Amino acid sequence: MTTAYLAAATAAQVVVPTGKGDPTWLDNPALTQKFVPAIFETLMMTSLSTVFAVVIGTLLGLVLVQTGKGGLTPNKGIYQAVSFVVNIVRSLPFIIGIIVLIPVTKAIVGRSTGSMAAVVPLVILSAPFFARLVETNLLAVDPGKIEAAQMMGASNRQIRWGVLIREAMPALIQSITTLAITLIGYSAMAGAVGGGGLGQMAINYGYNRWQTDVMISTVVAIIVIVQIIQLIGDVLSRLVDHRAR
Repeated sequence: MTTAYLAAATAAQVVVPTGKGDPTWLDNPALTQKFVPAIFETLMMTSLSTVFAVVIGTLLGLVLVQTGKGGLTPNKGIYQAVSFVVNIVRSLPFIIGIIVLIPVTKAIVGRSTGSMAAVVPLVILSAPFFARLVETNLLAVDPGKIEAAQMMGASNRQIRWGVLIREAMPALIQSITTLAITLIGYSAMAGAVGGGGLGQMAINYGYNRWQTDVMISTVVAIIVIVQIIQLIGDVLSRLVDHRAR
C-alpha cells in the first residue's frame, strides 16, 4: 500500500464542518433524509418506555405504600426487599445500565442496538425511579380520606384505586410528565451506544462529523418535544384535579 494511497484514503474520510457559509447548511442529506425518522424513533422509544415504566412503577409504588409503615398491610420484610431492589437499580448510571443489561436486551429483543433494543433498558432503569415518585404522591394523600373509606367498609383494593390513585391523580400525571421528559434525555444518551433516534444522530453527525446544522436541529427538536410534553401534562393534570373545580 503506497503512501499516496494512504493519503487519499485519509483525505476521503475527512468531513468538512458545515456552517452558515456552507452550501449544505440546512440542506444536509443527514437532515433531509434522517432527521424526521430520528424524531419518530425518539417518540417511539419515549412513548413505549413511558407506558411500560408507568405500569411497572405504579405497581411497585403501590407495594411500597401498602407494605410500608402505616400502610394498609404493613410488612417490613417485603417493603425492605422491594425498596432495596428499587434503590439498587436507581443508583445505576444510565450508560452503565445499558451495558449491564445487554444480555437481557438480547434475550428479549434479539439484539442490543437500535431503537427497539433501547426500550428495554429504558424501562428497567426508569421504572424504579417512577416507583419512588408514585410512593411520594400516594403518601401525600390525606389519611383522613383513607380512614373514612375504611369506616365505610371499603376493601384494600377499593382504597388503592378509588382513594389513593384517584386523589393522587393530578400529582401522578405530573410525575408521568417528569418521567417522559427524563426518558427523552435517557433516549438521547442511548444514542451513544447505538440506541437510535435524535441522540444517535446528534452524536454521529453533529459531534463526530462536526455538522453544526445537525447538532442545532436535534437540540431544537428535543426542546420542542419536551415543551409539548410538559404542556400536555399540565393540561391533563388540571383536568383531573377535582379540587380545583
